[in-house]
Amino acid sequence: MNFILSIDQGTTSSRAIIFDEDFSEVASHQQEFQQYFPKNGWVEHDALEIWESVLVAVRKALSSAQLSAKEIKAIGITNQRETVVAWQKSTGKPIAPAIVWQDRRTEDFCRQLRQRELGEMINSKTGLVLDPYFSASKIQWLLENTSGARQLIAEEDLLVGTIDTWLIWKLTGGAKHTTDATNASRTQLFNIRQQCWDDELLALFNIPKRILPAVHDCAADFGETVATLFGDRIAIRGVAGDQQAALIGQRCWQPGDIKSTYGTGCFVMANTGSDIIVSEHKLLSTVAYRLDGRTHYAIEGSIFMAGAIIQWLRDSLGIISSASETERLAADVEVDHGVIMVPAFTGLGAPHWAADARASISGMTRGTDKRHIASASLQSVAFQSADLFAAMESDGVELTQLKVDGGMVKNSLFCQWLADFSKLRIVRNDFSEATALGAAYLAALGSGLAQDLNSLPNPAPHSESFSPRINPSLRDQLMKRWHAAVSIELSRNDRM
Repeated sequence: MNFILSIDQGTTSSRAIIFDEDFSEVASHQQEFQQYFPKNGWVEHDALEIWESVLVAVRKALSSAQLSAKEIKAIGITNQRETVVAWQKSTGKPIAPAIVWQDRRTEDFCRQLRQRELGEMINSKTGLVLDPYFSASKIQWLLENTSGARQLIAEEDLLVGTIDTWLIWKLTGGAKHTTDATNASRTQLFNIRQQCWDDELLALFNIPKRILPAVHDCAADFGETVATLFGDRIAIRGVAGDQQAALIGQRCWQPGDIKSTYGTGCFVMANTGSDIIVSEHKLLSTVAYRLDGRTHYAIEGSIFMAGAIIQWLRDSLGIISSASETERLAADVEVDHGVIMVPAFTGLGAPHWAADARASISGMTRGTDKRHIASASLQSVAFQSADLFAAMESDGVELTQLKVDGGMVKNSLFCQWLADFSKLRIVRNDFSEATALGAAYLAALGSGLAQDLNSLPNPAPHSESFSPRINPSLRDQLMKRWHAAVSIELSRNDRM
């Protein structure tokens, strides 16, 4: 029996899932770690805490499965994208906290570039909107605002990378400084047409190429783990950013296939094959995956706050003790209860890209309680999703059904609202960990356990679907109320 270890490094936790050769889950462990919010709009991680959480997750998963490292054929890694780490090569220690994808500290710098009318050039090369969300301005900020960073560059003692690169470097004991094409495509430094780091963009952000990792296919040789970590060496053979891994895990391998992942944020991605679709609605063109040197593309819409809203209800407001409570609370009030949440805690993503927008809850009365807030929280994610789907259709993507995954889709009421507001058929598979499965698929391809995507078995052939059932006029009324609330926040942002 061959086993594959999938490392799924997310925004709030790290998970290790072990799959057998049929891609059935054998064992798993999830390890949470802390997020830090030192200033308004700043979001940071301790990269060493992430590393420790990965070690704990892997070791406990191996122990739970009663497997040794020798029995693991390969590792696949998937990760939170855009988050950046800079570390000293000689010591292996980060020179500053990791800047998380949600962080907005570089908005002023991005605004200056937009005022110089550089957005179109950047978009044409990278497929991305000029925004603090992406890695380039974060790296630039680290290099300019971390004491000694430029000196370390001069001494060739500084390395930079996204979380996959950091983990590969640590797992291999510093032997490999690499990334894959999907993660590279999210940095805003990678030319997705030419599939290389772009010299013009590197000069614009004042980032030397030598501190960046080598870029590989998604299924490739990313090195081997140090034997002392898990008792023996394990080959690392697959890497992809979390949303691309979910696309692969959902078996969206044909142009037009579309999935939406509801984790910390929400990310809708449609496979566009060998074509790069240039959006007229501020959606992103990105690398879906690169296998055997062939690049497959996708169009994507990003929402910054999805499951993170539920975490906020639990950790900051204290109105729930677990995420599962939201379904019961929301089901206890009418769908048309009048309360609207605009969850712009870290700005609004696609199709607005309003970095300075802030969250609001409107329509409250004296009778408003935690049931209404829970309902408004879930509805806000469904409303945002409906806006993304409408933008994709306007860009020429034909939508009939949507495959969903992530922690939030365990909530059946939320899935129903997705169907109601989007007017799409929603398909939820039995196995919700599509991101980890996608990384395992890539590791299987990279290690020779599978020859191509079509030879990979489907561990979750059964699914449940949700079709629209809301009254169309009520749906239109709720969407109109949602758009009015968003417009108020956007206009408030314009006046600031």
